[in-house]
Amino acid sequence: MEGVTIVDHPLVQHKLTLIRDKTISTKSFRELLKEIGMLLCYEVTRDLPLTDVEVETPLARMHSAKIAGKKLVFVPVLRAGVTFVDGMLDLVPTARVAHIGLYREPHSFVAVEYFFKSPSDLHERLAIVVSPVLATANTAVAAVDRLKERGAKDIRLVCLLAAPEGVERFRGLHPDVRLWTAGIDEGLDANAFILPGLGDAGDRAYGTR
Repeated sequence: MEGVTIVDHPLVQHKLTLIRDKTISTKSFRELLKEIGMLLCYEVTRDLPLTDVEVETPLARMHSAKIAGKKLVFVPVLRAGVTFVDGMLDLVPTARVAHIGLYREPHSFVAVEYFFKSPSDLHERLAIVVSPVLATANTAVAAVDRLKERGAKDIRLVCLLAAPEGVERFRGLHPDVRLWTAGIDEGLDANAFILPGLGDAGDRAYGTR
């Protein structure tokens, strides 16, 4: 599918299987979410531009590659997106973090915003939106809409798991935003949960119902 990357690395797929298991503890779910976030961060930043710099090792001077000053902002969708981003920040600790609070209205499935805070220079940064699941895509679409309203021009989306319906809707509305995910499942149930999925990521990450 154009603009969509399924990360099929064995470690990602192994951890995705573990996190689906309904018997794992809240602690284990959070740990796995963070670990998968770190692994997906490798993929979504794979094409960052590099520049050649001179460094001095203990033995000699040499030229070596360094990221060419690309400024990043991670944008987790609250709640579970925060744990997902923790793994990414372990790799890119200098990145800024924006927060967007969105919840899905349980009957209409419309995304309702309750919080938004971001750096003022979004137009200068690569914004990586982090949402654990892409089900109806309403939440992801709303997050990207908001970022574009604030001036973001270079946006990517990372999610742990997606439904075909969500991928199709998101790409239809934001064809300029590429998507990375660990898997695309069968579809949605009557309550717009992904099947077979992994349940409510926020509830499982924080032990709520």
